Amino acid sequence: MNKIIAGVAVVLGLGIAAFWYTSSSGTQATNAPVLSPISSAEAQEIDTSGVMEITMGDPNASITVIEYASYTCPHCARFHEDVFKDLKTNYIDTGKINFVYREVYFDRLGLWAGMLARCAGPDGYFDVANLLYEQQADWARAGDPADVATALRRLGLSAGMSGEQIDACLQDGDKAQAMVAVFQQNAEADNVRATPSFFINGEPYSNMSYADFSALLNEMLGE
Repeated sequence: MNKIIAGVAVVLGLGIAAFWYTSSSGTQATNAPVLSPISSAEAQEIDTSGVMEITMGDPNASITVIEYASYTCPHCARFHEDVFKDLKTNYIDTGKINFVYREVYFDRLGLWAGMLARCAGPDGYFDVANLLYEQQADWARAGDPADVATALRRLGLSAGMSGEQIDACLQDGDKAQAMVAVFQQNAEADNVRATPSFFINGEPYSNMSYADFSALLNEMLGE
């Protein structure tokens, strides 16, 4: 998306504004809670212990790669299609790097997508993440918020979640606030301004091709 974040808390102005989607019973009567903007002081008071850090690879690897990405960002979808798959095969699955994925919420749709992915738990998170990026053009541009929510629900069902599980996840206002608080804290600490953005052993990098990513990692690994 390469979209500048004009104040991290600004994404919350649109919140999880009340939206309606078809529940497992087939009725349009499930109302998500409203999420208000969170100040830095308020974010410090929110219990974020239930928001897991999303990681892959060897946590003890000498190189840690952190990606900041939004599920509604076309550049992020392209990165995960063109770069991440090879990065996973050659560096993550082989234990050469520790990979950390951090969600960025430019809009409420990205927040809902993150809530759905986390609904799958640690073992299923990246399976849902892959579907979200592969089908981004379908769900993120489905229409009004109710249409998007319905499309996300269909995606969750296709990933093996139950309707009740999805409904509960998308209505969890406390979890949503905790996720946003974690996002704000991380983005402010790392001065994140665009997606996808990367931090490799603490040093910031912008989006890059697999060839450039591989060359950089190989140099750091001494290969």
